[in-house]
Amino acid sequence: MDDFPKEKPYMNFKDKVVLITGAAQGIGRATAVRFAEHGARVIVHYNNNREQAEKTLALLNGGQHAAIRADITDAEQSRELVDNVVRDYGRLDALINNAAIFELHQIATIGYDEWRKAWQDTINTNLIGTANVTFCAAQQMIKQGSGRIINVSSRGAFRGEPDAPAYGASKAGLNAMSQSLAQALAPHNVFVYAVAPGFVDTERVAWKVHGPDGEAISNQSPLKRVARPDEVAQTILFLASEGTDFLTGCIVDINGASYLRS
Repeated sequence: MDDFPKEKPYMNFKDKVVLITGAAQGIGRATAVRFAEHGARVIVHYNNNREQAEKTLALLNGGQHAAIRADITDAEQSRELVDNVVRDYGRLDALINNAAIFELHQIATIGYDEWRKAWQDTINTNLIGTANVTFCAAQQMIKQGSGRIINVSSRGAFRGEPDAPAYGASKAGLNAMSQSLAQALAPHNVFVYAVAPGFVDTERVAWKVHGPDGEAISNQSPLKRVARPDEVAQTILFLASEGTDFLTGCIVDINGASYLRS
């Protein structure tokens, strides 16, 4: 008979250090709250929205949390973000790459300069900036012999984003990066995952999910609603937990069966 490993309290994050980029609102805020509830020391990253980042910080249980500003499109600030976490906390157990921007740039209606700027801004934030933070975090995780990286992708990577193609492309690139790094980092006991939510009821898309198209969007799912931020956060929390090593490289759809990949 096989020897089964003893059951662990897999969602115990006591004294674990978790860095969440783009944690001022939405999915990032909900994820910060979930990790803090389970004992983690949470670093709330933000770029421009200090007021909302401080609101996130105020929601967290415990007192060993912090908010740090950084523009991750700047390579040096990405490195300093991770260096500051390691300096203050001594380690980094999980990185949640949630920072992203979404800009409308419909190819039939905008000019070439606007088109190029939308692509540059989106790719720099959603993919290159995230890659830089990931590199710096991975060096620390390799050094300490363990770590988990969860990238927040999007259903748009699969279904297409006709009004924001750079966003869809950036998230498809994020998926590919996740799978590549899952293979590269597994020998170092560092595991990489991605989650791909569909529509989520956050501040960023409130205009869409609560606007004229809201009912049609909700009806895309047999649950007749969009996801809540805490539902995405719960999946992220699970992937960051002990016992999920063999899921490394996975991309988890979170869309209430509104889009099923074949």
